[in-house]
Parts: sequence; C-alpha cells; structure tokens
Amino acid sequence: MLFERIFSEGIAHNSYIIGDAGKAAVIDPRRDGEIYLEIAAGNGCTITHIFETHRNEDYVIGSPALAAQCGAEIFHGAAMDFAYGNPVHDGDLFMFGSLSVQVLETPGHTEESISLVVRDRKSGEDPYLVFCGDTVFAGDIARTDFFGEARKEEMAKKIYDSITQKILSLGDGVILCPAHGAGSVCGIEIADHPFTTSGYEKATNPLIRGGKKEFVSLRKTESPYVPPYFRTMERYNRDGAPLLHPQVLRPLTVPELDRLRKDRCQILDIRAPGCFASGHIPGSYSIWRGGISSFAGWVLNYEDPIIIIDDYNQNIEQVTRQLFRIGYDNIAGILTGGITAWYKSALEIGTIGACSVRQLSGYLDSSTPFILDVRDIRNRRASGHIPRSYHIYVGELPRHLQEIPADEPVFVYCDAGYKGSLAASILAQHHYQVTNVLGGMTAWEHAGFRIEH
Repeated sequence: MLFERIFSEGIAHNSYIIGDAGKAAVIDPRRDGEIYLEIAAGNGCTITHIFETHRNEDYVIGSPALAAQCGAEIFHGAAMDFAYGNPVHDGDLFMFGSLSVQVLETPGHTEESISLVVRDRKSGEDPYLVFCGDTVFAGDIARTDFFGEARKEEMAKKIYDSITQKILSLGDGVILCPAHGAGSVCGIEIADHPFTTSGYEKATNPLIRGGKKEFVSLRKTESPYVPPYFRTMERYNRDGAPLLHPQVLRPLTVPELDRLRKDRCQILDIRAPGCFASGHIPGSYSIWRGGISSFAGWVLNYEDPIIIIDDYNQNIEQVTRQLFRIGYDNIAGILTGGITAWYKSALEIGTIGACSVRQLSGYLDSSTPFILDVRDIRNRRASGHIPRSYHIYVGELPRHLQEIPADEPVFVYCDAGYKGSLAASILAQHHYQVTNVLGGMTAWEHAGFRIEH
C-alpha cells in the first residue's frame, strides 16, 4: 500500500497520495505537482484519479495541472458546477487494488465538500482512514463563514452534523487526514498534529465536546479575517487556473526596475524589518520570506508585475513558489545585485523609523503618540496590549487608513516586528511619519512594562 502526506509550508496545506496494485490517487494536490509524479513513479504506480475535497479558498488547486501531466481524471463534489472534472455523490466507490475509496458528502465549510473513506479490503471492511478535507482539523473545525452573515447558523449546523454523524461515527480508531495543519487561515486554532483520530477529536476537540448548540452559537458570532485574494482563488478553483509552471526569475538592472516602478509595478521586499527600515526602494511592501503565503494576498494585486528585492538573492525559489501557490504568476523579476545595487545607483532611498520597546516606553512617559497594534484581534484579546494603543489588523490596514491621524507620529507594533514592518511599509506609501517597534509585544512583555486587557 502506498500512502504519503505532502506538506506545503506557508499555506499549511496537506495533500496525499495513496495507491495499490499499480494505481494511485492524489487528494487535494497543490499547484506545483511534480512531487506526486515522482512519488507514484518511485512506487511503481500510475496516477489515475485526482480528488478535490472542495473548492479551496486559500491556494490554487493543482488538479488541472496534474491531470494535464498524467492523464488522470478529476473528481469533485456535485453541489458546485465546476468547469472541469466529474461530480461524485454520497456512496460512490473507487477501487485501487485492495483499497476502496468511498465518497461521503460532508457540507458545511462549503456546500460541495466531500470526505473520502479508505478501507483496506485485505484487512477487512472496517474504515482505516478518512481524507476529511476542510471539515474537521486536529483540535479545530473548519470555518463556516464564507456564505455571509445570513447563512452562518445554517453552515455551522451542516458542518457539525457532517463531522459527528458521518465522520466520527465511523469508529474511534479511524485516522483523520485533514487538508490543513496549524497556521492555516481555513481554521482558527488548528493543533500542530500531522494526523488525528476520530476518538482523539471526540475526547479533546473543544468545539466537538461542547455540543452542537454551543458550537453553532459560537460560530454565529465569529468573524474570521477574509483576505481579498480568496475571491481570486475561488474563481480559479471553480473555473480552472492557468496551466503555468514556476519559471526562472528574470534578472533586472536598476534602470529596468526604475522604469517598471514608474509604469506601475509591485515591489516586494523580503528582507528583515530592521534592514527594510534602514533603507528600501520607495513604495515597497515589506513582507518577510516566511510571511508571503499569509500576507501577500492582502496587499498584492494580480495585474501589476511583481519585483522581488533581497540582500543577496539566495533561495529565491522558496519565495516564488509561495507566490505561485496563491496564483501570482505576474512576477517580473529580481533586482540583480540585490538592494545594494539600488543603494549604489544614487536613486532615492526610503526609510522608516525603528525603535525598541524601551524607547517607546520613554515616549509614553513624556507624550501621547498614536500607537497602532496590527496583530490578529485574538492575540490582542488573549495577551493584552500596550496602553492607549489602537487596533487595526495589518491585512485590513489599507482599507482603514482614514482612522489613523496623518498629522502626528505613528508607532506600529505586532508580535515581534515583522507584521509591523508590513504595516509601516503601507503607511509609508501614504506619507505617514511611521516607526516600527522592533520586538513588538514579545519584547514589551519581556521588559515587564504595563499591559492593558
């Protein structure tokens, strides 16, 4: 039996490949899908089936691209009219040697969500594992807010019933294989477990243990953040994304970059916050390498070309893959020689303020600066905040600039300074006098300064 999980960092995405007797199926493939072909070939299998547990919102699904490479058929839930693939219904059965894959319709996260029950007929008829997509996660239940305020209660009831009546009823020992892990925007508090079981979730998952009434009541009041790029992902994943593959970045000279800058481009600076503060190309967005999957979709558009700025241009493929997985195919290139080449050109250099928490504390003793907390609201509520600080989540900052005074200094902080650097870069583009508090709330706590709740 072939069974392997493929984890994609950044989007915290799990995809899977299973197979037997020379046939294999891939579940929820990512867009850069060469790895599935390699695994199948290494195990003497041909990929004949591709299953999508639902139309995803947070990344470009890889089914069309993988099917074009290997000729496999694609299968989706029937409750959405996809522009490609084949609809499946509750109870449909597929065989891969001794392995059977049975479809369960499990709506709630989306209407067309399905789960896939795997049995190994060599061992008997009991379910072995379930590919549960975005229904139940380790320690969490998938978000149910995508259909708007009016349907929150309805979708919460649906997903709770899907989980308790169809998935958990299969037996306590059944292995659950979710489509996302800790850090995914498709959940709220996903545990950092690669797998879980029905019995473990029954015993430990607080959203299940509390019962249906409590769960639905909670979901009616929740309002998770919805990045604007989700709309593009939903369209791509329903209609089929462009069949492109990661490409080698074009090296750009300083004059070429400067021309693109004047013709509307998006400059993505992937350096650390301190480096960005000390000198950057004016108009740049500051998003560190590890934050691209989580934050690029909040501020970058899909039309204007993207130029990547770094110090030494090392391991840039990690960056382009993160962008590629969320649909950014409009990458114009990377600056030859890194940021140093721009410094040497004698062209304009942008800077922003940077300070320590001790410096900020000193300012608070003698004045009343505008302090902006750009953390997730859950973090602010859980750990408290710097006194007199105002809250706007960093992703929503471009749509709330009118709430920030334009005629006084602004001090921005987050957990450690990285999201603060993105927020500061957004404010700098709109000519605010902004300072990023390096170390953020973590440093404020370590210094023992007063925290408000």
